[in-house]
Order: sequence, then structure tokens, then C-alpha cells
Amino acid sequence: MGSAITGWGDALPDRVVTNDEFAARLDTSDEWIVARTGIRERRMGSTTSELAVQAGRAALKSAGIDGADVDLLVLATTTPDQAIPATSAAVHHALGCRGGAFDLNAACAGFVYALVTADALLGAGHRRALVIGSETLSRVTDQEDRSTAVLFGDGAAAIVLESGATGDLVLSYDLGVDGSAASLLYADHGGHIHMEGREVFRRAVRTEMVSIERVLADAGIGPDDVDLFVPHQANVRIIEAVNERLGLPMERTAIVLDHTGNTSAASIPLALAEAADSGRLAEGDTVLLSGFGAGMTWASAVIRWGRRGLPR
Repeated sequence: MGSAITGWGDALPDRVVTNDEFAARLDTSDEWIVARTGIRERRMGSTTSELAVQAGRAALKSAGIDGADVDLLVLATTTPDQAIPATSAAVHHALGCRGGAFDLNAACAGFVYALVTADALLGAGHRRALVIGSETLSRVTDQEDRSTAVLFGDGAAAIVLESGATGDLVLSYDLGVDGSAASLLYADHGGHIHMEGREVFRRAVRTEMVSIERVLADAGIGPDDVDLFVPHQANVRIIEAVNERLGLPMERTAIVLDHTGNTSAASIPLALAEAADSGRLAEGDTVLLSGFGAGMTWASAVIRWGRRGLPR
């Protein structure tokens, strides 16, 4: 028996920060930001744990269960509330979960890493898992640096995985990292994000293509078989470049970065949750997930959407 996604939810801070706010104090403009990134606004505020709890509660409600029904919690984040303890401990307590919990830091690829890990642990005997991507990147972004300030936002999203479904949830996956390129995108303890944007862009397109082609081949499918592509929401030009190379129309791609910005580990689940809420996903749909970020870390997966035999 496999697992299935039975619930989802998201959380965004109340404060909306538009491009015009940056243009008022930095040498930039709304037109410049939109043309180069696709971002029009982002949300800022709250803490990683608070957003994770809000998204987790929404996902639990969507699944029709309580925190006590969950026996595993995996929190993907690069922005924990504290160095010690893991932020997942506070989230686990607030939601009243059972079993274990841990943080997972794989940057913008973190949610896919967490999903694959949780799915494997369900196969090892866990009943239900709550997988959350939550970030407060505004805390580690220099708001006076126009090259990075306009890119990042805060947010969280979560999914509930439940064992006992017919067939596998994860049809194929590819996880990887090239630590030799870590200096291209990093933030020291107590410091701000530093990024060599052009080189990150180049590597993102090239690496995502290799990873995506690998998981499609492993799943025995082609781009035409993908019902929805949910990429990391970093830059619309990266997404367009990958789609063009795949021959995948943008109409079959989930995009939220225009109103969320880059939320690292939260970006893929935010896009997935919005797609599910808007009715873009149907039982049995084939969904392609792919993320690339600091590390330089990447992760892609092909999953099957729907409850697939689980009671509603």
C-alpha cells in the first residue's frame, strides 16, 4: 500500500510589500522588477513557527483530522526561529502531534526533500505525516540591497500524507547537491543573503533540466503526460526557460511568485496548495515538482495526485 496527499493548507503574513515600496527608496522600479523576475508583491512578517502552525492547522482541517492523528512532522526551512531547538519541536507542540518531528534544510529544494523523506517513512510504518515548508526570508535579507531585497518573501504551506492508498504517491525522485557551488548563494549566521544572480540563474536552468529529465524517464513518462508542473518560485524567467526546453506550456504550470516572491522551501507547497484550492488538480493527475537553490541543492519528483482508495 502506498500513501496519498489527503489535505493541504497555506499561510501568508498580513503585510503586503509591493514593488512600489522598494522603488520609493531603492534605485529600481515596478517595471524593472516585474520584467526580470515576474514578482509584483510579496508578504513579510511573523515567525517561521507561527506560519508553520497556521499552515499545518489548515492542512489538518482540509484532511479532516487533528494533530493527534499525526505521528510524524517534517518541517522544511532555512530560517528556523532558533539555532536550538529545532523549530519543528514548537510546531509539533502547538499542533498536538504525536511521534517525532525534525527540521530539514535543503534550501529551495527542501520541500521536495521533505516530501520524499516523509513518504519513505510512511512506507516504514508511520500512519500519517504532516510536511510543512515555512520561511521568513525577510529576516535574512538586506532590505537595502536592491539585487536581493525585491526577491524574497515570507510564507508557509503544508500537506498531510496518509498511508494505505492504492499505488505509490512518489513515482520517481531525484535528489542532489553540488557543494562546490555553495558560495554562489549563502547567508552566514547573523548575516544576510548573498547571491551571484546570473550564475545561479544559469545553473538553475541547466540543473533543473537534467533532474526533471531524469525523474520523467524513471517514471516512464514524457512532458506531455504531466498534468501540472509545480516548480520552485524563484524567477518567472527560470520557469519559462525550463518550460520551453521541456516543451511544456505555461498553462500547465503553477505560478504564485507574482504575489509571494521567492519563499524558498515554502514556494512549491504554496503553489501546490493554491492549485488544489482553485480546482486545477483532479484524482489521478500526474504532478511534476522541481526545486533548485542554495547548496547548490536540487530535487525533483513525479507524484500521483488524489486519495486513490482512501476513504473521504
